[in-house]
Amino acid sequence: MLKRLVGELPNDKRIAGVHSIPVLEDGSIVLVWDRNEKTLTTVGGRLEPGESLEDALDRETVEEAGLVLKRERLPIAALYWESTDTYTVFYIARVERYVPMPAGYETTGRVTFSFETARQMVAKLEGEGLRSRLLEWAEEAASRLP
Repeated sequence: MLKRLVGELPNDKRIAGVHSIPVLEDGSIVLVWDRNEKTLTTVGGRLEPGESLEDALDRETVEEAGLVLKRERLPIAALYWESTDTYTVFYIARVERYVPMPAGYETTGRVTFSFETARQMVAKLEGEGLRSRLLEWAEEAASRLP
């Protein structure tokens, strides 16, 4: 179940994963190609033991997309996983800079899109669903980023 967040994180279950939708200065966003799922996806993954949400988001964004995010981040949604009784939280944040993308992770490259094109590509690949809704919420939230 995807739950829209407005300014605060869920606190009824453990947060086990974080994802970001990085926004470039021109308003386009970055998604990554997941070699295992064979689809475009947001950037992120699971928290490591003892890792904060901020640290996990920073690590995952470098590992999967070769990006460093600015410190101002807005949580926009939480996906509840019944199988693990945990949440994955989705953030939107501006990109500070590009860094070398390390090899050996599940993503094979980053792709830059306008929000409209990203929604069309995701819909073409997987139909209207959670990721499409997430992109709609991200576009609405992007105007609130500093």
